[in-house]
Amino acid sequence: MSSNRLFRFPKPEWLNSPNTRTAGVYLAGALFSLGFYFFIDASTYSHSSKNGSNVHIRFVDWIPGICSALGMLVINSIEKTRLSADSYSYSGTGVAWKARLVLFLGFALMAGGLAGSVAVLVLKYVVPDYPFPTLYFGIANVISNGLIMLSSVVLWVSQNMEDDYTYNLAL
Repeated sequence: MSSNRLFRFPKPEWLNSPNTRTAGVYLAGALFSLGFYFFIDASTYSHSSKNGSNVHIRFVDWIPGICSALGMLVINSIEKTRLSADSYSYSGTGVAWKARLVLFLGFALMAGGLAGSVAVLVLKYVVPDYPFPTLYFGIANVISNGLIMLSSVVLWVSQNMEDDYTYNLAL
């Protein structure tokens, strides 16, 4: 066992296969689409004739999902190798701290989206004490943002997995 490993147990070999990477990408896409399905389902139900209340999903309810989706785009546009880049390996100085700053901003957008959806749930649906069919609009918003956040993590990990088929060129 290598002495520079963090954990005592070795990493399973199936994690290094290209099929695992592909499965991770598909799983992230499924989680992302399922998240938006929950929110679009709640949005269409709120404006249908089956909705028994006069509470509807407005633009305020969409803002957390937009923040989470933008955070996902920002996070997954960064390569893992940029986070540990030395000074002149890519193009200029300070690439690593710039990549870490952009990664932090992406996670902050996603955390803000999740916190915003919880705030919308509490302030718009829980405090006025609406019954469940109306309360579902806020719960779907929180589920949607949680699934978008989870899909972003799954996609970032699966796309940045190293395997035997990647070549690392170093001078």
